[in-house]
Amino acid sequence: MPEVELRDIMKRFGNVTASSDINLKIADGEYVTILGPSGCGKTTLIRMIAGIIEPTEGKVFIGGKDMEGVPIEERDIGYVFQNIALFPHLTALGNVSYGPIVKDMDRKEAEEVPRRYLELVRLLDRMAMFPNELSGGEQQKVSLARALASGARLLLLDEPLSALDARVRMDLRYELRRITKDLRLTVVHVTHDQEEAMTVSDRIVLMRNGRIVETNTPELLYLQPKDLFTANFIGETNFLEGAVREVLEDRTLVELRDGTVVEARSSQFGSGDAVVLSIRPERVHPASEGLRSVVRNITYMGTYIRIAVETDSEDRVNFDVSTSEDRDYNIGDRVDLIWSKRSGMLYPRPPEGVSEAIKLE
Repeated sequence: MPEVELRDIMKRFGNVTASSDINLKIADGEYVTILGPSGCGKTTLIRMIAGIIEPTEGKVFIGGKDMEGVPIEERDIGYVFQNIALFPHLTALGNVSYGPIVKDMDRKEAEEVPRRYLELVRLLDRMAMFPNELSGGEQQKVSLARALASGARLLLLDEPLSALDARVRMDLRYELRRITKDLRLTVVHVTHDQEEAMTVSDRIVLMRNGRIVETNTPELLYLQPKDLFTANFIGETNFLEGAVREVLEDRTLVELRDGTVVEARSSQFGSGDAVVLSIRPERVHPASEGLRSVVRNITYMGTYIRIAVETDSEDRVNFDVSTSEDRDYNIGDRVDLIWSKRSGMLYPRPPEGVSEAIKLE
C-alpha cells in the first residue's frame, strides 16, 4: 500500500540547505498538500519522494520500503508537473496510452485503460485532439489521466494548477479531489495557493525556510493555528501586541499598547507576559463601544467590503462587512471594534518582532 514516510530528511545543494529536519508520515489514501511560500523547499520535498533527487541525509519510504537508490520508474508513482509536459506529436489518447505501452500491458488492456481514464477526466470526446488543440485546463487533465493510466497508487502533483486561469483552477481542483478519492489514491500535492490547499486536502503540511512549521487538517490550521506564521499564512488575520493583564477561567485579558484592555481565549500565559493577539477579519465587528479606531481605507471585494482602520494604539486592523449592510463607511470615520473572547488567539511575542516572525522568506 502506498504509505509514505519521510524520516530525518535533509537536503543540501552546495552550501544551501533546501530541507531540514523533515519527519512526515502520509497514510494510504490520504490527500496531503505541502503548502508554503516560494522557495520554502516544498518542490524539493516532492522530488525526493519521486526519486528525481536523493536526500543528503535521511530516508524516504514508500509502502514501507526504503527508496534509497530506487529510480523513479520503479517507485510506482504518477507525477504531474507544473509545466504541462505532453508529447506534442501525440493525441490526447496517444499521450495517455504512453504509460500502459511502456509498462507492456497486454493489447486489450492497453487499449481500454487510456479510454477509461480519459472518460474519468471527462475528455473522451477530445481523445483525437493534439495538445495544441486543447485548452490549458484540458491539457492538464490529459496529464493527470496519463499519470493515472500507469496504474500508480501514489500520485505526486507539483503545482499542477498554477499555470491555469483562476476559474479553470477553481473547477479543476474539485475534479482532482473527486477523481483521486474515487480511485482511493494517496496524493502529495505541492502548492503555494492557500485556498487551493484548503479545498483539496485531508491534511496540510505548512513549510517555511525548508522546515515543517505545522501540520493539521485545513479546518484546525485555520481555527486553531499553533504558530504565528501559520495564523498569518493560512487565511488572513490581524495582529495586536500587548501584555497579559489577567488570566481568568474562561478568558484572558490583554492590555494593548495604548492601555485598552481586550479579551482573548483562555490561555496558559501569566500576568505581564508579552503576547500577540490574532483575530480574523470576519470575527471583528463595529460596536457602540470597544477598541477605538479610525477608518483609513475601504476596499470593495464583491460579496463584502474590507475596512482597514488604525487603532488608537497605532495598530492596523481589518474587518469585513456585508455589502448588504445599511451602514456606510467613509475615510476618517471613528469606529469602535469588538470580538468575542473565543475569537482571539494568543501567541508569545517573538523576540525578533512580529514582522520578522511572519515574513515569507
